Amino acid sequence: MRAIEIKSKTDKTGHLKISYQLEKSNRNVRVLILLDDDNKTDEEKLWMDSISKSPSFDFLHDKSEDIYSLKDGEPFND
Repeated sequence: MRAIEIKSKTDKTGHLKISYQLEKSNRNVRVLILLDDDNKTDEEKLWMDSISKSPSFDFLHDKSEDIYSLKDGEPFND
């Protein structure tokens, strides 16, 4: 499967028009549209929820991965 990213804008009524020539005719297609959200908190929450449920990070539950403690390093105050 190939992903195609098309940058576009909506018109005054909120409709999106895409003018993009595909080299396939008379085919079913799927369109994925990601809207930019000004609320970064929601994006961060979505990201954290996604990675916390991913089996790719199960190794982090292993006690041997806990090599640092709160006593290591110095506080960073920016």
